[in-house]
Amino acid sequence: MDFEIKDLTKYQHIHLIGIGGISMSAIAETLHNWKHTVTGSDLNQSAITDTLNSHHIEVTIGHDLENAKKADLIIYSAAVKEDDPEIVIAKENAVPLITRGKFVGYLTKRYEESICIAGTHGKTTTTSMISICFLKAQKDPSIQVGAILKNINGNYRVGNSDYFILESCEYQANFLNFFPKTEIILNIDNDHLDFYKTFDHIIKAFQDFTKLLKKDGLLVTNGDDENCLALKNITKSKFICYGIENENADFVAKNISYDSNGFACFDVYKRNEFFHHFDLSVTGKHNVLNALACIAVCDYYGIDTEIIAESLKSFTGAERRLEYKGSFNEISVFDDYAHHPTEILATAKAIKNKTYHESWVIYQPHTYSRTASHLEHFAESLAEFDHIILLDIYAAREKNTVGISSQDLADKIHALGKNVVYIKDFDEVVNYIRANTKPQDLVLTLGAGTVTEIGPKLIK
Repeated sequence: MDFEIKDLTKYQHIHLIGIGGISMSAIAETLHNWKHTVTGSDLNQSAITDTLNSHHIEVTIGHDLENAKKADLIIYSAAVKEDDPEIVIAKENAVPLITRGKFVGYLTKRYEESICIAGTHGKTTTTSMISICFLKAQKDPSIQVGAILKNINGNYRVGNSDYFILESCEYQANFLNFFPKTEIILNIDNDHLDFYKTFDHIIKAFQDFTKLLKKDGLLVTNGDDENCLALKNITKSKFICYGIENENADFVAKNISYDSNGFACFDVYKRNEFFHHFDLSVTGKHNVLNALACIAVCDYYGIDTEIIAESLKSFTGAERRLEYKGSFNEISVFDDYAHHPTEILATAKAIKNKTYHESWVIYQPHTYSRTASHLEHFAESLAEFDHIILLDIYAAREKNTVGISSQDLADKIHALGKNVVYIKDFDEVVNYIRANTKPQDLVLTLGAGTVTEIGPKLIK
């Protein structure tokens, strides 16, 4: 279905199927900024589709066969199947089709310095940190990030320099379509098994991603992750690693401490010499690692150390990354995107650095395959919270072919001796939380689906 774009100016009217996705909407806004006529369709109305319409990008909720038939080019997301009515009618009318991943690959070709941030966890936060540093250093980058970043009032920015800072997702091996000058690989973990099937295949994908770098490129990776560290052996590009545990890394964080908000401060040593002291305004040890990746990249690109330090301190988090939503009855409400056991455990540990009475997590499992593959680990990571509420599994792109339910997860957590309840209805969850929490408690909504709707209900 795909073809290779050589000259984008040949395609004036570009139609996007699945335009409401965070990455697809960024592409739409970028193309609109470049004066293309942009239309799109999505099955669901959202704040993103509303924003696109307000920017004079015509979005149809449901199928838009008319624009699919007459467009010069169609970009479609990974969730769109070949029997989609818009895909079918585009084929009938010989409209060129290209996947989101391959189109983003074309975008990376347009920039001399495509900086691609990859890894199983932490991509959005690290992309955001690097973006803020480049903005403060007045490098005028183009940016695509997987969440709303307050500093750019959205999830994209079109700059006029050769810098393109891109969150690079490994799902369906999309990042293998890219042409990176610099790669940051934060970690390699066991995820997206609905596509990769085995962890070895995931490792192979990151190895193939690394091989995309040319000799004059740069690989920055996590020296505490043995699979990341092993990438040094398969690249001819410049190699920089960072870490906390690995004191042989190029950039090492030492003397880490946390304030009452859970915000970290630490000293960084560059090749065993003191480099600078840094203060963060986000929580958790995992964000110290994310900050180290940012520091290493920005130092390589010649950004002044004071600018890096000021930028990192000013960063209060991307949307849905342990984001403070408000409070009710002296109870704080946070929201987080974590939907993998490793991410949940990192979030749980980050919260423990805050000051509160008891923690309440409202978790919505994301996809049947992920829940089934990591059931034991989900139970163990969620058991780190004082009280656990489970919602139904958010299906996303899947059907329940594995016969899994949230009750299975609840049973595993209960077997660990933890207080867990399974509630399907969001309003019932709100009532349960209001009836059982006490002042100074902390409530966290967790997951990659619609669970984020509960926080505003509680606060209201």
